[in-house]
Amino acid sequence: MRATVLRSPGDIRCEEVAEPKIIHPTDAIIKLSASCICGSDLWPYRGLQPVGQPMNMGHEYCGVVTEVGSAVKTVKPGQFVVGSFCLSCGTCANCLGGWPSSCVNREFMSGGQAPFARVAWADGTLVATSSMPPEDKIPSLLAASDVLGTGWYAADAARVQPGCTAVVVGDGAVGLMGVLAAKQLGAETIIAMSRHKSRQELALEFGATHIVTERGDEGVAKIRAMTNGIGADSVLECVGTQESMMQAINAARPGGSIGFVGVPHGVSLDGQMLFLAQKNLLGGPAPVRRYLPHFFDLILSGQINPGKVFDLEIELGDVAKGYQAMDERKAIKALIRLH
Repeated sequence: MRATVLRSPGDIRCEEVAEPKIIHPTDAIIKLSASCICGSDLWPYRGLQPVGQPMNMGHEYCGVVTEVGSAVKTVKPGQFVVGSFCLSCGTCANCLGGWPSSCVNREFMSGGQAPFARVAWADGTLVATSSMPPEDKIPSLLAASDVLGTGWYAADAARVQPGCTAVVVGDGAVGLMGVLAAKQLGAETIIAMSRHKSRQELALEFGATHIVTERGDEGVAKIRAMTNGIGADSVLECVGTQESMMQAINAARPGGSIGFVGVPHGVSLDGQMLFLAQKNLLGGPAPVRRYLPHFFDLILSGQINPGKVFDLEIELGDVAKGYQAMDERKAIKALIRLH
């Protein structure tokens, strides 16, 4: 089959690879209905993360189970499933405690930008819908696999509560999902920090009440001016740079909470600063599996439409164009249709 392979920074190809097979009794094989390009895929594409050997790309996925290993009990061939980018056993203490993204047997999904994919730890990772979803819900269900779950976790980790003021740092796909999540969790004021008109418009559609275009210290000053000089209750950090992290920490009030989900690159925090700031920080890989049943309810009932975050649709053979468009910020997020 043909699949997306990153051979070196900037060299992304759709080329022939072996079809996946069951390796362990806990595996499942799925026929993907759609896949997509993640913002985190751009780190190795840009050379900001080592590419020591060709990488099979893609960790966001949904589709129909075609085969399961002998130990798999919770999903079966013919079911439509969504899984997390973190593959989790579902039975360890961390999984049972609600932290499948810290599963003691954790693996990270790869090879999802392809017609078929192997999913390890199928019982602890995949969740089946009650019936075959309609075609128009596929993009939103795909979003549930990572980008929606990561944005939701940013809001959850930032302790967004009804009536609070939330700030979202980052206007990429995760940041936009963070806006949607903050709205669903009841934030009264949602401030999206964005300089791009198309992203501002989508943020407003997802529930943002205010847009702040300033960044860094200027952005923090604007947030403080909007919050009586104190700062926001909840701040969602959805980028992963030194500037974005400091912007998030400084925009939160004392006692406030920062949920950081941008994969850190070059981030270093001073202990004295954190000690005196008196703010809560929680982040890391999103426990997407914990949220999936709730996402299904929201998506399939039409309460949310996270699939709107996909503003570019491509065929698998044109995947290089999708990476280029996202790298050049000409697209927020590219959906890959698989037939």
